[in-house]
Amino acid sequence: MGSDRRGERYSHGYHPAIVGSYTWRTVENSAAFLLPHLRPDAALLDVGCGPGTITVGLARRAGRVVGVDMSPEMVEASSALAALEGVANVSFEVGSAYELPVDSGAFDVVYAHQVLQHVADPVAVLREFRRVLRPGGLVAVRDSDYDSMVHAPVEPAIERWREIVPQVAAANGGEANAGRHLPGWVRAAGFVDPTVTASTTTYADAEGRAAWGGMWAVRATDSDFATHATAGGFATRSDLEAISAAFRRWAGQPNGFWAWLNGEVVAKAPGA
Repeated sequence: MGSDRRGERYSHGYHPAIVGSYTWRTVENSAAFLLPHLRPDAALLDVGCGPGTITVGLARRAGRVVGVDMSPEMVEASSALAALEGVANVSFEVGSAYELPVDSGAFDVVYAHQVLQHVADPVAVLREFRRVLRPGGLVAVRDSDYDSMVHAPVEPAIERWREIVPQVAAANGGEANAGRHLPGWVRAAGFVDPTVTASTTTYADAEGRAAWGGMWAVRATDSDFATHATAGGFATRSDLEAISAAFRRWAGQPNGFWAWLNGEVVAKAPGA
C-alpha cells in the first residue's frame, strides 16, 4: 500500500447501522491481548475510539485515558457515554491519526483497534504513535483480515461481497487484510520486541447472526460503502441488493456460522 494520502477515505462511513455495530466492541472482545501488559496507573491513548465503548472500559483499568477520533460526532458520543457511565479519568479529542493532538512522550500505551486497515500510510501512523509514547511505552494494534472470513451456509452473493470489500478498501487507500501486515508495519515504524497473536471473531448464535447479518444487509445498500462500491465500478446496485438479501437470509439460518481472524501486536517504543 502506497504512502499517498490524497485519496484516503473512510470506506464505511457513519450510518447508524455501522455506529451501532461498533458499540458491540468491548475491552473483553477487542483488547484482551493488551490487558496482561496494561498497568493500572498507565496513561493510555485510544486512536480511532469511535463511540467509546472500548475506551471507557480501558479507563476502568488504567490511570488516565484519552480517546481520539476524526469524527466530531464520535467524540461527542464517546464523551456522553463516559458521562453516563460516571468514568471521570477519560477525555476525548477530535484529531487525525497522522497528527495526534497530544504532546510527544505523553503516554505509556497507544492502542488502535481496526484503524490501520483504513489508512494509506500505516507506517507513518505508527511512527506518530511512537512520537507520543515515552521510551519503552507500548503500542497495541488489532485489525481484521477479510480474506480469512468464512461462512456457512455459503451464499454466492456473500462470496461476491468478499471480492468487493478489498477492492473498495484499496480504492480508498486502505488494506482489508491489515491483520496479517501488522508485524511488518510495527517493525518498519521502529518498534521493538513485538508480541504477535491472533484471535477470532465469531457469530454463531441467533443474536450474533442477527447483529452481523442485519448490519451488513443495511450497510451493503445504504452506507458510504455502497456509494464507494458503485462509484468505483466494483459493484452494481443490483449486486448490492443481492448481497443485502443474502445477508438477511444468512442471518435467519439456525445453523449459520461466520468467523474471521484478527491480527494483534503489542510492541515497545525503543529507548528505555
